[in-house]
Amino acid sequence: MTVPINYHDRSSNNNSDYNPKPIPPAHNTLRAALSKVPEVTLLFWLIKVAATTLGETAGDALSMSLNLGYLVSTGIFAVIFALAVAAQIKARGFNKWLYWGTIIATTTLGTTIADFVTRSMGIGYAGGSALLVALLGLCLFVWHKSMGSIAVDSIVSPRAEVFYWTTIMFSQTLGTALGDWVADTKGMGYTTSAIIFGSLLVLIAVAHFTTKISKTLLFWSAFVLTRPLGAVLGDFLDKPLDHGGLDLSCFGASAALLAFIVIFLLVFKQRASAKAH
Repeated sequence: MTVPINYHDRSSNNNSDYNPKPIPPAHNTLRAALSKVPEVTLLFWLIKVAATTLGETAGDALSMSLNLGYLVSTGIFAVIFALAVAAQIKARGFNKWLYWGTIIATTTLGTTIADFVTRSMGIGYAGGSALLVALLGLCLFVWHKSMGSIAVDSIVSPRAEVFYWTTIMFSQTLGTALGDWVADTKGMGYTTSAIIFGSLLVLIAVAHFTTKISKTLLFWSAFVLTRPLGAVLGDFLDKPLDHGGLDLSCFGASAALLAFIVIFLLVFKQRASAKAH
C-alpha cells in the first residue's frame, strides 16, 4: 500500500530556502489497528498472573471438586478453548474481553492437560515437564520456520493466530507442570515456590530494561514463568491446610479471581500493541 506524502503549499511561502518535509506515515497507528494482542505493560502482566491463577482454581474445580476427572475436564475445556480461538480469529481487531477470555481458556485447559499427563499417564512431573518443553519448543520452531518470526507483532492472519494460541496453550500447560514439580516434588511449598518464580520474573524484567537480550526471548520466557507462579498461587488458595494451602473453595477462589480481572479490565484502559514483543 502506498502512503501519500503531504507537502505544505510552497506557493504560499515566500522563503526561497523553504524545504518542505514529508509527513511520515503513522506506522504505529496502522500496526495497532491491525494488532489483535494487547500492549505489554504492567497491567498486562498483572492480569496474566491473575488469569493463570484462575486457570488453576477453575481447572481443579471441575476435575476435583466436581469429580469429573482430568480427561473429561480436559475435553470440556478443549471445546471452550476451540470456540474462543475461533472467535478470536474471526474478530477484526483487538477486543480485550475476547482476548483475556481466550487466555483464561488456555490456562484452564493447560491445568487439566498437565494434571492428566503428569498424574493419570504416570510419567510424573519431571517426565511431563520434559515432554511439554519439547512440544513447546517444536511449536515455536515450526512457527518460526513457517512465518519467519515468533515475535508477537501484528496478529493479522489466521495461520499466525493458530500458532500464537497453540504456543500459549503449550506454555500454560508446561507452566502448570513446572509449578507442581517445584512445589510438590521438590518440597518447596507454595509460598517458597511463588517467591522463586516471582524472583525469576523480576530478573527477566531487569534484563528487559538493562540488557540487549532478545525482547522476544524475554517475552516468551516471562509468559511461560507466569504460569507456574499462577499454579502455585492457585494451589495455595484451594489446597488443604495440612498441605500448606488456605483450603478455600475452588469455586469461591475462582469467582474472586474472575472479579479481579473484570474490575481491572473495566477500570484500566488497554490498547492494542503497536510494537513487537
